Amino acid sequence: MPDMKSPLLQSFASVAFAGILFVSSARAQAPPAATEPATPETGALQLARLGDFKLRGGDVIHDFTIGYRTLGTLNAAKSNAILWPTWLGGTTHDLLTFAGPNNVVDTGKYFVIFADAIGDGVSSSPSNSSAQPLMKFPSFNIRDMVESQYLLVAQVLHIPHLHAVMGISMGGMQTFEWAVSHPDFMDIAIPMYGSPQLTSYDDLLWTAQIMALQLDPAWNHGAPTGTFTRGAALEEEIGVMGLTSPAYRVAHTKSGEFGSFSGVILSTTLTAGEAANHIRQRQAMMGLDVGAEFGDTLEYAAKRVHAKMLVVVSSEDHLVNPTPAIEFANAIGAPILTLDSACGHLSLSCISAGPIVAQFLADPSSVKTETLHDVPGGSAPGLE
Repeated sequence: MPDMKSPLLQSFASVAFAGILFVSSARAQAPPAATEPATPETGALQLARLGDFKLRGGDVIHDFTIGYRTLGTLNAAKSNAILWPTWLGGTTHDLLTFAGPNNVVDTGKYFVIFADAIGDGVSSSPSNSSAQPLMKFPSFNIRDMVESQYLLVAQVLHIPHLHAVMGISMGGMQTFEWAVSHPDFMDIAIPMYGSPQLTSYDDLLWTAQIMALQLDPAWNHGAPTGTFTRGAALEEEIGVMGLTSPAYRVAHTKSGEFGSFSGVILSTTLTAGEAANHIRQRQAMMGLDVGAEFGDTLEYAAKRVHAKMLVVVSSEDHLVNPTPAIEFANAIGAPILTLDSACGHLSLSCISAGPIVAQFLADPSSVKTETLHDVPGGSAPGLE
Protein backbone atom coordinates (compact mmCIF):
# COMPACT_ATOMS: atom_id res chain seq x y z
CA MET A 1 0.00 0.00 0.00
CA PRO A 2 1.14 3.62 -0.27
CA ASP A 3 3.55 4.59 2.47
CA MET A 4 1.80 5.49 5.70
CA LYS A 5 4.04 8.48 6.33
CA SER A 6 2.39 10.45 3.54
CA PRO A 7 0.24 13.44 4.54
CA LEU A 8 -2.94 11.97 3.08
CA LEU A 9 -2.60 8.55 4.69
CA GLN A 10 -0.98 9.51 7.98
CA SER A 11 -4.28 10.44 9.56
CA PHE A 12 -5.77 6.98 9.15
CA ALA A 13 -2.70 4.78 9.41
CA SER A 14 -3.89 3.34 12.68
CA VAL A 15 -7.48 2.72 11.55
CA ALA A 16 -7.09 1.79 7.88
CA PHE A 17 -7.47 -1.88 8.67
CA ALA A 18 -9.30 -1.56 11.97
CA GLY A 19 -12.24 -3.59 10.68
CA ILE A 20 -10.15 -6.72 10.93
CA LEU A 21 -8.92 -6.20 14.47
CA PHE A 22 -11.38 -4.31 16.58
CA VAL A 23 -14.04 -6.98 16.94
CA SER A 24 -14.87 -9.41 19.68
CA SER A 25 -13.28 -12.81 19.30
CA ALA A 26 -14.55 -14.33 22.55
CA ARG A 27 -15.91 -17.41 20.80
CA ALA A 28 -12.46 -18.35 19.46
CA GLN A 29 -10.21 -20.79 21.26
CA ALA A 30 -6.41 -20.55 21.18
CA PRO A 31 -3.28 -22.47 22.10
CA PRO A 32 -2.55 -22.69 25.85
CA ALA A 33 -2.08 -19.11 27.02
CA ALA A 34 0.45 -17.76 29.45
CA THR A 35 -0.86 -17.00 32.89
CA GLU A 36 1.44 -14.10 33.71
CA PRO A 37 0.31 -10.59 32.69
CA ALA A 38 2.29 -8.56 30.19
CA THR A 39 4.79 -6.11 31.63
CA PRO A 40 4.39 -2.32 31.32
CA GLU A 41 7.20 -2.36 28.74
CA THR A 42 5.14 -4.53 26.38
CA GLY A 43 5.15 -3.12 22.87
CA ALA A 44 8.30 -1.02 23.21
CA LEU A 45 10.58 -0.87 20.17
CA GLN A 46 13.55 -3.23 20.45
CA LEU A 47 16.51 -3.56 18.13
CA ALA A 48 18.40 -6.78 17.45
CA ARG A 49 21.86 -6.37 15.93
CA LEU A 50 22.75 -9.32 13.72
CA GLY A 51 26.12 -8.26 12.30
CA ASP A 52 26.69 -8.61 8.56
CA PHE A 53 23.59 -10.00 6.87
CA LYS A 54 24.12 -11.79 3.54
CA LEU A 55 21.38 -11.25 1.02
CA ARG A 56 20.04 -13.86 -1.38
CA GLY A 57 21.54 -11.94 -4.29
CA GLY A 58 25.03 -12.16 -2.78
CA ASP A 59 25.41 -8.64 -1.41
CA VAL A 60 25.79 -7.95 2.30
CA ILE A 61 24.08 -5.43 4.56
CA HIS A 62 26.72 -4.42 7.07
CA ASP A 63 25.88 -4.03 10.75
CA PHE A 64 22.36 -5.28 10.14
CA THR A 65 19.68 -4.31 12.64
CA ILE A 66 16.07 -5.49 12.80
CA GLY A 67 13.41 -3.65 14.75
CA TYR A 68 10.62 -5.50 16.56
CA ARG A 69 8.02 -5.22 19.29
CA THR A 70 6.43 -7.93 21.41
CA LEU A 71 3.10 -8.01 23.19
CA GLY A 72 1.64 -10.65 25.47
CA THR A 73 3.61 -13.43 27.14
CA LEU A 74 5.12 -16.54 25.62
CA ASN A 75 3.63 -19.64 27.22
CA ALA A 76 5.77 -22.39 28.72
CA ALA A 77 5.40 -24.59 25.64
CA LYS A 78 6.38 -21.71 23.35
CA SER A 79 3.35 -22.59 21.25
CA ASN A 80 1.43 -19.29 21.18
CA ALA A 81 3.74 -16.98 19.18
CA ILE A 82 2.43 -15.06 16.18
CA LEU A 83 4.69 -13.12 13.81
CA TRP A 84 3.32 -10.09 11.96
CA PRO A 85 5.70 -8.21 9.59
CA THR A 86 5.05 -4.66 8.41
CA TRP A 87 3.45 -3.49 5.18
CA LEU A 88 5.02 -1.21 2.56
CA GLY A 89 6.31 1.93 4.23
CA GLY A 90 4.77 0.95 7.56
CA THR A 91 6.56 0.35 10.85
CA THR A 92 5.78 -1.77 13.87
CA HIS A 93 4.47 1.35 15.59
CA ASP A 94 1.60 1.32 13.07
CA LEU A 95 0.74 -2.25 14.08
CA LEU A 96 0.48 -1.66 17.83
CA THR A 97 -3.21 -0.82 17.65
CA PHE A 98 -3.95 -4.17 16.04
CA ALA A 99 -3.22 -6.37 19.05
CA GLY A 100 -4.48 -6.34 22.60
CA PRO A 101 -7.02 -7.95 24.92
CA ASN A 102 -10.02 -9.32 22.98
CA ASN A 103 -8.71 -8.24 19.59
CA VAL A 104 -8.26 -10.83 16.85
CA VAL A 105 -4.63 -11.13 17.90
CA ASP A 106 -5.52 -11.31 21.57
CA THR A 107 -2.49 -10.64 23.74
CA GLY A 108 -4.18 -12.50 26.57
CA LYS A 109 -3.80 -15.66 24.46
CA TYR A 110 -0.95 -15.01 22.04
CA PHE A 111 2.62 -13.76 22.18
CA VAL A 112 2.71 -11.29 19.29
CA ILE A 113 5.90 -10.34 17.48
CA PHE A 114 5.67 -7.31 15.20
CA ALA A 115 8.71 -7.16 12.92
CA ASP A 116 10.01 -4.18 10.93
CA ALA A 117 10.73 -5.16 7.32
CA ILE A 118 14.08 -4.24 5.80
CA GLY A 119 13.96 -0.76 4.32
CA ASP A 120 11.18 0.66 6.51
CA GLY A 121 13.44 3.18 8.21
CA VAL A 122 13.60 1.27 11.51
CA SER A 123 15.32 -1.95 10.51
CA SER A 124 18.44 -1.44 8.39
CA SER A 125 17.48 0.85 5.52
CA PRO A 126 18.94 3.27 3.00
CA SER A 127 17.85 6.10 5.31
CA ASN A 128 19.66 4.92 8.44
CA SER A 129 22.73 3.05 7.21
CA SER A 130 26.00 4.86 7.80
CA ALA A 131 28.06 2.24 5.97
CA GLN A 132 25.73 1.97 2.94
CA PRO A 133 23.62 5.13 2.79
CA LEU A 134 20.88 5.95 0.30
CA MET A 135 21.22 4.16 -3.04
CA LYS A 136 24.50 2.55 -1.92
CA PHE A 137 22.28 0.34 0.21
CA PRO A 138 22.10 -3.01 -1.62
CA SER A 139 18.95 -4.26 -3.30
CA PHE A 140 17.07 -6.84 -1.24
CA ASN A 141 13.98 -8.95 -1.78
CA ILE A 142 11.01 -10.32 0.13
CA ARG A 143 12.90 -13.53 0.95
CA ASP A 144 15.63 -11.42 2.59
CA MET A 145 12.98 -9.80 4.79
CA VAL A 146 11.77 -13.26 5.80
CA GLU A 147 15.26 -14.57 6.54
CA SER A 148 15.99 -11.59 8.79
CA GLN A 149 12.77 -12.33 10.69
CA TYR A 150 13.69 -16.01 10.94
CA LEU A 151 16.96 -15.04 12.63
CA LEU A 152 15.03 -12.76 14.98
CA VAL A 153 12.56 -15.46 15.98
CA ALA A 154 14.90 -18.46 16.12
CA GLN A 155 18.19 -16.97 17.30
CA VAL A 156 17.24 -13.82 19.22
CA LEU A 157 13.91 -14.81 20.77
CA HIS A 158 14.78 -18.55 20.81
CA ILE A 159 11.35 -19.61 19.58
CA PRO A 160 11.59 -22.88 17.60
CA HIS A 161 8.12 -22.78 16.05
CA LEU A 162 5.40 -20.22 15.41
CA HIS A 163 1.69 -20.66 15.89
CA ALA A 164 1.08 -18.30 12.97
CA VAL A 165 2.50 -15.81 10.52
CA MET A 166 0.15 -13.13 9.23
CA GLY A 167 0.37 -9.78 7.50
CA ILE A 168 -1.33 -7.23 5.29
CA SER A 169 -0.25 -6.07 1.82
CA MET A 170 3.57 -6.37 1.69
CA GLY A 171 3.19 -8.14 5.03
CA GLY A 172 0.97 -10.62 3.21
CA MET A 173 3.68 -11.09 0.58
CA GLN A 174 6.12 -11.92 3.37
CA THR A 175 3.55 -14.36 4.77
CA PHE A 176 3.40 -16.24 1.46
CA GLU A 177 7.21 -16.29 1.37
CA TRP A 178 7.37 -17.60 4.93
CA ALA A 179 4.95 -20.41 4.07
CA VAL A 180 7.02 -21.72 1.15
CA SER A 181 10.56 -21.03 2.42
CA HIS A 182 10.03 -22.28 6.00
CA PRO A 183 7.06 -24.63 5.54
CA ASP A 184 7.44 -26.45 8.87
CA PHE A 185 8.09 -23.40 11.04
CA MET A 186 4.47 -22.32 11.53
CA ASP A 187 1.09 -23.98 11.99
CA ILE A 188 -0.97 -21.25 10.34
CA ALA A 189 -0.39 -18.62 7.65
CA ILE A 190 -2.82 -15.78 6.92
CA PRO A 191 -1.77 -13.52 4.03
CA MET A 192 -4.16 -10.59 3.71
CA TYR A 193 -4.13 -8.57 0.49
CA GLY A 194 -0.71 -10.00 -0.32
CA SER A 195 0.57 -11.93 -3.30
CA PRO A 196 2.98 -14.79 -3.92
CA GLN A 197 3.83 -13.42 -7.35
CA LEU A 198 3.41 -9.90 -8.62
CA THR A 199 1.49 -9.44 -11.86
CA SER A 200 2.36 -7.14 -14.76
CA TYR A 201 -0.29 -4.74 -13.43
CA ASP A 202 1.44 -4.60 -10.05
CA ASP A 203 4.82 -4.08 -11.69
CA LEU A 204 3.38 -1.25 -13.78
CA LEU A 205 2.16 0.52 -10.64
CA TRP A 206 5.40 0.17 -8.67
CA THR A 207 7.53 1.07 -11.71
CA ALA A 208 5.49 4.24 -12.22
CA GLN A 209 6.06 5.25 -8.59
CA ILE A 210 9.81 4.63 -8.82
CA MET A 211 10.01 6.59 -12.06
CA ALA A 212 8.11 9.46 -10.45
CA LEU A 213 10.77 9.73 -7.75
CA GLN A 214 13.58 9.47 -10.28
CA LEU A 215 12.10 12.40 -12.24
CA ASP A 216 12.41 14.68 -9.22
CA PRO A 217 15.44 17.02 -9.34
CA ALA A 218 16.42 15.74 -5.89
CA TRP A 219 17.10 12.31 -7.45
CA ASN A 220 20.35 13.84 -8.70
CA HIS A 221 21.17 11.07 -11.17
CA GLY A 222 20.99 8.34 -8.53
CA ALA A 223 22.75 10.26 -5.75
CA PRO A 224 19.68 11.69 -4.02
CA THR A 225 20.06 14.87 -2.04
CA GLY A 226 17.72 17.41 -0.50
CA THR A 227 13.93 17.23 -0.47
CA PHE A 228 11.76 15.42 -3.01
CA THR A 229 8.69 17.52 -3.84
CA ARG A 230 7.01 17.07 -7.24
CA GLY A 231 8.26 13.51 -7.62
CA ALA A 232 7.07 12.65 -4.12
CA ALA A 233 3.65 14.13 -4.84
CA LEU A 234 3.36 12.21 -8.11
CA GLU A 235 4.36 8.97 -6.40
CA GLU A 236 1.69 9.59 -3.79
CA GLU A 237 -0.93 10.41 -6.41
CA ILE A 238 -0.28 7.13 -8.23
CA GLY A 239 -0.58 5.23 -4.96
CA VAL A 240 -3.83 6.90 -3.94
CA MET A 241 -5.35 6.08 -7.33
CA GLY A 242 -4.75 2.39 -6.65
CA LEU A 243 -5.63 2.38 -2.96
CA THR A 244 -9.39 2.12 -3.49
CA SER A 245 -11.69 1.49 -6.44
CA PRO A 246 -12.76 4.28 -8.81
CA ALA A 247 -16.30 3.90 -7.45
CA TYR A 248 -15.09 4.59 -3.93
CA ARG A 249 -13.19 7.70 -4.95
CA VAL A 250 -16.15 9.07 -6.92
CA ALA A 251 -18.47 8.46 -3.97
CA HIS A 252 -16.14 9.97 -1.35
CA THR A 253 -14.61 12.93 -3.17
CA LYS A 254 -17.13 15.15 -4.94
CA SER A 255 -15.99 17.18 -7.93
CA GLY A 256 -16.08 20.40 -5.95
CA GLU A 257 -13.87 18.88 -3.27
CA PHE A 258 -11.12 17.73 -5.58
CA GLY A 259 -9.02 20.86 -5.13
CA SER A 260 -8.61 20.37 -1.38
CA PHE A 261 -8.21 16.60 -1.83
CA SER A 262 -5.44 16.95 -4.38
CA GLY A 263 -3.86 19.76 -2.39
CA VAL A 264 -3.07 17.34 0.41
CA ILE A 265 -1.44 14.98 -2.08
CA LEU A 266 0.58 17.78 -3.66
CA SER A 267 1.95 18.73 -0.24
CA THR A 268 3.76 15.39 0.01
CA THR A 269 7.52 15.65 0.43
CA LEU A 270 10.23 13.09 1.13
CA THR A 271 13.77 13.28 2.38
CA ALA A 272 16.47 11.66 0.28
CA GLY A 273 16.56 8.76 2.73
CA GLU A 274 12.82 8.22 2.62
CA ALA A 275 12.83 8.27 -1.18
CA ALA A 276 15.60 5.65 -1.23
CA ASN A 277 13.59 3.51 1.21
CA HIS A 278 10.55 3.75 -1.06
CA ILE A 279 12.51 2.65 -4.10
CA ARG A 280 14.26 -0.27 -2.45
CA GLN A 281 11.07 -1.69 -0.88
CA ARG A 282 9.19 -1.42 -4.19
CA GLN A 283 12.02 -3.16 -5.99
CA ALA A 284 11.81 -5.94 -3.39
CA MET A 285 8.13 -6.46 -4.12
CA MET A 286 8.67 -6.40 -7.87
CA GLY A 287 11.09 -9.29 -7.57
CA LEU A 288 8.61 -11.53 -5.75
CA ASP A 289 7.80 -14.80 -7.53
CA VAL A 290 7.80 -17.81 -5.22
CA GLY A 291 7.34 -20.16 -8.16
CA ALA A 292 10.46 -18.97 -9.95
CA GLU A 293 12.32 -18.94 -6.64
CA PHE A 294 11.90 -22.71 -6.41
CA GLY A 295 12.46 -23.30 -10.11
CA ASP A 296 8.92 -24.10 -11.09
CA THR A 297 5.36 -22.82 -11.26
CA LEU A 298 3.31 -21.02 -8.63
CA GLU A 299 1.27 -24.19 -8.20
CA TYR A 300 4.43 -26.19 -7.55
CA ALA A 301 5.60 -23.72 -4.90
CA ALA A 302 2.18 -23.87 -3.25
CA LYS A 303 2.61 -27.62 -2.72
CA ARG A 304 5.54 -26.83 -0.40
CA VAL A 305 3.15 -25.30 2.13
CA HIS A 306 2.50 -27.40 5.23
CA ALA A 307 0.75 -24.74 7.30
CA LYS A 308 -2.99 -24.27 7.33
CA MET A 309 -3.57 -21.18 5.21
CA LEU A 310 -6.38 -18.65 4.98
CA VAL A 311 -6.03 -16.28 2.01
CA VAL A 312 -7.82 -12.94 2.32
CA VAL A 313 -8.36 -10.91 -0.87
CA SER A 314 -10.45 -8.05 -2.17
CA SER A 315 -12.22 -8.42 -5.49
CA GLU A 316 -11.71 -4.67 -6.04
CA ASP A 317 -8.02 -4.50 -5.07
CA HIS A 318 -6.28 -2.15 -7.52
CA LEU A 319 -3.02 -2.03 -5.56
CA VAL A 320 -2.12 -5.72 -5.21
CA ASN A 321 -3.82 -7.84 -7.85
CA PRO A 322 -5.54 -10.81 -6.11
CA THR A 323 -5.27 -13.31 -8.99
CA PRO A 324 -1.98 -15.03 -7.93
CA ALA A 325 -3.16 -15.31 -4.32
CA ILE A 326 -6.39 -16.96 -5.46
CA GLU A 327 -4.50 -19.37 -7.74
CA PHE A 328 -2.14 -20.22 -4.87
CA ALA A 329 -5.03 -20.93 -2.51
CA ASN A 330 -6.81 -23.09 -5.08
CA ALA A 331 -3.64 -25.12 -5.69
CA ILE A 332 -3.62 -26.31 -2.06
CA GLY A 333 -7.33 -26.18 -1.34
CA ALA A 334 -6.96 -23.33 1.14
CA PRO A 335 -10.08 -21.35 2.05
CA ILE A 336 -10.37 -17.91 0.49
CA LEU A 337 -12.05 -15.03 2.27
CA THR A 338 -13.10 -12.53 -0.40
CA LEU A 339 -14.15 -9.04 0.60
CA ASP A 340 -16.40 -7.49 -2.03
CA SER A 341 -16.07 -3.77 -1.41
CA ALA A 342 -15.42 -0.58 -3.33
CA CYS A 343 -12.87 0.19 -0.62
CA GLY A 344 -10.44 -1.95 -2.60
CA HIS A 345 -7.09 -2.42 -0.85
CA LEU A 346 -8.67 -0.94 2.28
CA SER A 347 -11.65 -3.32 2.31
CA LEU A 348 -10.61 -4.68 5.69
CA SER A 349 -11.66 -1.32 7.11
CA CYS A 350 -15.08 -1.51 5.46
CA ILE A 351 -15.99 -5.14 6.14
CA SER A 352 -15.28 -6.75 9.51
CA ALA A 353 -13.43 -9.97 8.76
CA GLY A 354 -12.05 -10.14 12.29
CA PRO A 355 -14.25 -12.91 13.68
CA ILE A 356 -13.35 -15.21 10.78
CA VAL A 357 -9.62 -14.55 11.12
CA ALA A 358 -9.79 -15.10 14.89
CA GLN A 359 -11.69 -18.32 14.33
CA PHE A 360 -9.07 -19.53 11.84
CA LEU A 361 -6.25 -18.78 14.29
CA ALA A 362 -8.01 -20.98 16.82
CA ASP A 363 -9.54 -23.69 14.62
CA PRO A 364 -8.51 -23.65 10.93
CA SER A 365 -10.77 -26.55 9.97
CA SER A 366 -13.87 -24.56 10.93
CA VAL A 367 -13.35 -21.85 8.27
CA LYS A 368 -14.50 -22.33 4.68
CA THR A 369 -14.30 -20.23 1.53
CA GLU A 370 -16.66 -17.29 1.83
CA THR A 371 -17.43 -13.88 0.29
CA LEU A 372 -18.42 -10.94 2.47
CA HIS A 373 -20.19 -7.98 0.86
CA ASP A 374 -20.04 -4.28 1.68
CA VAL A 375 -22.71 -1.66 1.18
CA PRO A 376 -22.50 0.09 -2.23
CA GLY A 377 -19.77 2.71 -2.35
CA GLY A 378 -17.93 1.54 0.77
CA SER A 379 -17.35 3.61 3.88
CA ALA A 380 -13.82 3.33 5.17
CA PRO A 381 -13.43 5.16 8.52
CA GLY A 382 -11.05 8.06 8.32
CA LEU A 383 -10.93 8.15 4.50
CA GLU A 384 -13.81 10.48 3.84
